[in-house]
Amino acid sequence: MGAGRPPRQAGAPVNPPVVLSSTFRADGPLSYSREGNPTWAAFEEVVGLLEGGRALAFASGMAAIAAVVETLPAGAAVVAPADAYSGTRRLLADLASRGRLRLHLVDVTEVKLVAEAADGAALVWLESPTNPLMRVPDLAATCQAAHERGALVAVDNTFATPLLQKPLDLGADVSVHSATKLLAGHSEVLMGVTVCRQEDLLDRLRTRRSLHGAVPGPMEAFMALQGLRTLALRMERAQSSAGELARRLESHPVVSEVLYPGLAGHPDHDLCRRQMSGFGTMVSFVVAGGAVAADAVCGAVQVCTPATSLGGVETLIERRGRWEGEEHLPPGLLRLSVGIEHVEDLWDDLARALEAAHRPG
Repeated sequence: MGAGRPPRQAGAPVNPPVVLSSTFRADGPLSYSREGNPTWAAFEEVVGLLEGGRALAFASGMAAIAAVVETLPAGAAVVAPADAYSGTRRLLADLASRGRLRLHLVDVTEVKLVAEAADGAALVWLESPTNPLMRVPDLAATCQAAHERGALVAVDNTFATPLLQKPLDLGADVSVHSATKLLAGHSEVLMGVTVCRQEDLLDRLRTRRSLHGAVPGPMEAFMALQGLRTLALRMERAQSSAGELARRLESHPVVSEVLYPGLAGHPDHDLCRRQMSGFGTMVSFVVAGGAVAADAVCGAVQVCTPATSLGGVETLIERRGRWEGEEHLPPGLLRLSVGIEHVEDLWDDLARALEAAHRPG
């Protein structure tokens, strides 16, 4: 039987139905839709099998992140990447400012630094690759060091997806995704998901989801499941294009730096080859001329779409430094989420935009 599908019976639907009910008849496995829904269950079954654990669907990626953090006791110490998704850093900083937790931001590519910061910590939060500077921490070594100090390890696996990287197999306690991104893949769903193997942790996360009401709608879960069905095809096309665009950008005269682990010159290239089964669909690059030139590139593209988010079938581009909390980034840094358009169309568009942004006068 295919994962997340109804039983293989004559006349049965191929896809699971969308169960639009807030309540269920008494004395069954479900009573109220804040506790569960058959449409979520189908999505969770597929993600769990892909990651090698038990999945829980949430209303958004931030809801999934918050649920992991909220399993910690008051005053717990958290270690997180200095280069992390801005939403994660903002959440942790907000909780730290109110005394809910103590926050240590470190370079997570340095196992020794993480180990030192993890002494007395309850949670080590990792991203692989990091967003948006595309660094790749050594997950196995870092998980081992964190566990030796008694810390839980969570890995944001949004960029890699379970097709390229399985954090639980590398020692992580929980893998987290913004399912809004590559898993759903069509820029139309807001959802998150956690995956773990420990029953006690699964129960704690399920309790957080229920008490905080961070549950997805059944239609969103259905749409995300439909997106999952094409994940491998979308990843294959987008990753191939991302690698080609990264190589061409690297030799472009107005591009000063390309951040993509598939490039031989990337500081984590060899580690990425061992740890992941591909280099992903995300490319960050820095253009000469700083923020003004980067904004001009975004304004000149015609095939790429200037917008935030990532992981959809359309290629998105944005200057990350335009957002609050991202001022530490190089002012000319652009993050490119490569979609499934033809690679030559994408390159022609980027080349024209780079030329237009640097044309005299």
